[in-house]
Amino acid sequence: MINSLSLRQTHTVRMVSYKRLNPEDVQFSSEVLSEEPRPVLEEVSVPEPEEASLLPRRLSCSVTTGVVVIGCMLLLLGGGWFLGTMFWLHGPSNQQPHRPPAPAPAPTPDSRVHTGINDTAAASRRKTCSLIPEAWRFDCYPERGVVVTRELCEARNCCFIPASSSSSATRPSGKNGIPWCFYPPDFPSYSLESINDTLLGQKGALVKEMKTYYPGDILTLEVEIRHETDTRLRVRITDPSSSRFEVPISVPTVTKKAQSPDYIVEISKEPFGLIVKRSSTGAVLLNTTVAPLFYADQFLQFSTSLPSQFIYGLGEHRSTFLHDVHWNTLTMWARDVPPMEKTNLYGAHPFYLVVEDGGNAHGFFLLNSNAMDVALQPAPALTWRTIGGILDFYVFLGPDPGSVIGQYVEVIGYPAMPIYWALGYHLCRWGFNSSDSTWEVVKSLRNYRIPQDVQWNDIDYMEQFLDFTFDSTNFATLPDLVKDLHAHDQRYVMILDPGISSTQPEGSYWPYDEGLKRGVFIKDAEGKPLIGKVWPGLTAYPDFSDNVTHEWWYENLQRFHDKVPFDGLWIDMNEPSNFLDGSTNGCPSNSLENPPYTPGVLGGLLRAKTLCASAQQKLSIHYNMHSLYGLMEAKASASAMKRIVAKRPFVISRSTFPSQGMYSGHWLGDNRSQWKDLYASIAGILTFNLLGIPLVGADICGFSEEPQEELCVRWTQVGAFYPFTRNHNAISMKPQDPTAFSPLARTAMKQALLLRYSLFPFLYTLFHHAHVHGHTVARPIMFEFPKDVRSYGIDKQFFWGKSLLVTPVLDPGVDYVDGYFPAGLWYDYYTGDSVSSKGEELRLHAPLDKINLHLREGSVIPTQMPNLTLWVSSGQPLHLVSALSDDGSASGDLFWDDGESIDTYENNQYTYIVFNVAQKVMTSQVLHSNVESTYVTVESVSFYGVKQKPSRVLVNSQDASFTYKANQVLTVADLGLILSQNFTISWM
Repeated sequence: MINSLSLRQTHTVRMVSYKRLNPEDVQFSSEVLSEEPRPVLEEVSVPEPEEASLLPRRLSCSVTTGVVVIGCMLLLLGGGWFLGTMFWLHGPSNQQPHRPPAPAPAPTPDSRVHTGINDTAAASRRKTCSLIPEAWRFDCYPERGVVVTRELCEARNCCFIPASSSSSATRPSGKNGIPWCFYPPDFPSYSLESINDTLLGQKGALVKEMKTYYPGDILTLEVEIRHETDTRLRVRITDPSSSRFEVPISVPTVTKKAQSPDYIVEISKEPFGLIVKRSSTGAVLLNTTVAPLFYADQFLQFSTSLPSQFIYGLGEHRSTFLHDVHWNTLTMWARDVPPMEKTNLYGAHPFYLVVEDGGNAHGFFLLNSNAMDVALQPAPALTWRTIGGILDFYVFLGPDPGSVIGQYVEVIGYPAMPIYWALGYHLCRWGFNSSDSTWEVVKSLRNYRIPQDVQWNDIDYMEQFLDFTFDSTNFATLPDLVKDLHAHDQRYVMILDPGISSTQPEGSYWPYDEGLKRGVFIKDAEGKPLIGKVWPGLTAYPDFSDNVTHEWWYENLQRFHDKVPFDGLWIDMNEPSNFLDGSTNGCPSNSLENPPYTPGVLGGLLRAKTLCASAQQKLSIHYNMHSLYGLMEAKASASAMKRIVAKRPFVISRSTFPSQGMYSGHWLGDNRSQWKDLYASIAGILTFNLLGIPLVGADICGFSEEPQEELCVRWTQVGAFYPFTRNHNAISMKPQDPTAFSPLARTAMKQALLLRYSLFPFLYTLFHHAHVHGHTVARPIMFEFPKDVRSYGIDKQFFWGKSLLVTPVLDPGVDYVDGYFPAGLWYDYYTGDSVSSKGEELRLHAPLDKINLHLREGSVIPTQMPNLTLWVSSGQPLHLVSALSDDGSASGDLFWDDGESIDTYENNQYTYIVFNVAQKVMTSQVLHSNVESTYVTVESVSFYGVKQKPSRVLVNSQDASFTYKANQVLTVADLGLILSQNFTISWM
């Protein structure tokens, strides 16, 4: 069992004290009160070497009177400063999280406390500080809610320069994130004492002479550099004297050093730092010498330069796909909050991808689950600031963006292959007040012949919001509804929250009674079940880090499945969410609840709307485990579903962490019915595809607020191209399923969904490549055109795979859309009309019933006649669409299996076919076959970009009829070819 943080009780009287100011309860700690006003006591002490202070060494006066006089003066000045600060603190505050400190007037020289450094040295130091460019100033005082004064800053031995007004032209409007207090070049850090070669690389000892301003400094560290593969470097910095918490996910074990790495590692000894370069170009991918390394018990920090400003990933946040590097801090700590900018959201993903000059790309992953800030600055540079665990990080060399993601998911785990119906249309709402009203909507969609694979229920179905129950009055017909869905080849998914009611009469609620008996619930600091509050009232929280809990969870699901044979699970509220802060009994007052440094979490406290950080779980304290809660519940849920249904499990989770794609998909949370939310959803799905969770989507039409018809139509068109497609709605809002709107809108939505269903063979194949190779499904344009800088910031368009470009309308009241087309040949998906682009923006016609799709030259995609469920449509004949390059070539592929058995690829129960077109000949080559492909035929093929009308078309050397249109589209129909057999189609 991994122990919790080792909270050292080192003697800190000679340390420079730090301040902790919570946005909601700003006050001085007693430690600060007792230490800060008395610097004179530290000045006259002679520190022992291992306790050396960061304050500059000062000569102590040999005259007692001098000491007393200077001491009195300093006490008076310190007391005056203290009273002034207290007055400020008790006044009204308009400080908000993530805002820079308000300007504080710099004290005049004669009002400042004398430092004991002579004027020449001080002037020299000031000059050295002033030479550091603003973009390269690394924040020495990142605490929020503090007006950073010169005294506070210099007490940390840092440079203090209020940001110049002259630089306002280069700053984002209304912001000034340039730190006023920043590290000088000579700030004490670790040095490399020794280093030795190992089987995988090198191992060294790091030492530091001086303590920092955070308690629990670890002065001796071990660094291990592992050359794991030619494209993957791993670095671990640990405490050799004491084990610390490490994230309990499986990563590859390597026994042999990479022979021809794509990277060069250089080591700076004094101060210690790592520089990682790309061998082929010399580009510096990582340089940690730019700022000091911190490694205290509850504060670990290091910085790096970035080779460009083009940085992506770092989930989960509401932002553009391309992050802003202008003093932008992203906080990670799982939190239940409707998506908003500058806020830590449901998941934590400390991974980024950077595109370098010239189009190469690399990735970086910090394997750490503690609360953290990731600070971006325009140098460009980045600072990781976490409050626990170890520093364990990977660098992925790519060199193209797609390869970076493949290398990342090779470490965290490849995403699961979804069950086929996961890719159909899902319908849900909070506010189906009965099983009959739920059933009516299902029947209505059937009547209008609108595709639907899955019907969901929110918490309405439960008896008093109790997990593993259903309302025997309003949802009495729920078992019959599920039976009817199954009879129509449809599926049923219901919500489960982790909170288990703790107030039911003893013996009446098996989940709690049995859970208590088995000890499955998270415990408070005193070892009793921690009690919070969510929908059913007071609740206990299962500890999914314990295998005993997994078995209890399975048994609960099995018992409920015996009554209502559900097909998949929707796990919500698993940050975990709590309507209280901590518990019904509050939380202890200690350094876990109130760490020396608190990242910029919403609410300013780790326990805000979740559990106490000091709560106890099987593997560790909640302080370490919090952001892993959703991952561990997903793992337990997927495992249980495999046992219950003996098919691929379907789980959708709100909270996520790296490796979650192995167990679940994700939806982007409680969005709003607004156009800006529609736009933001694209960045969300693209980012989660980077993070190894390709089965992702947003609530179509928006969750909260009243849906507008035009918005809902446009959103359904975009949503038809989310990898996971679900319409979901909040309680008390008007219905927003397709049947709730006008005939015109309903028809447009139906067309969009039928279009999705027709593309199922293509989409299913993309998920196969995600599962086996770590590819993205929804893909940013820049992944396919990494040398085209104009593509780097595009998040209003996206690809499916490398072939299909989606250009949706994201604005109200327009019948056109502007889209960027990288250089090359593009074909209108519907007509085959070609467009040759030099890398330019084109205006496209986009009436309300159309979403623009374009095929990229050189691609072949398999499609199918759609039907009302994927079970039916997946048996229909195939139609292949070939978009020829200028030289007449194209290629594509198809993965096919039974759609639901576990590990079909791993067990060789699948068909895989490659399509190639070259020199007027298409070949279909079956590389692997199984019985499923014998049930499907290829009925027709269209070739876009055939420059001359053929005189003959041959299918397997036999003449065949064909049509040829003036827009250079050749179509060969009525083929009846068996998919499992090779074939050729040629023309002359």
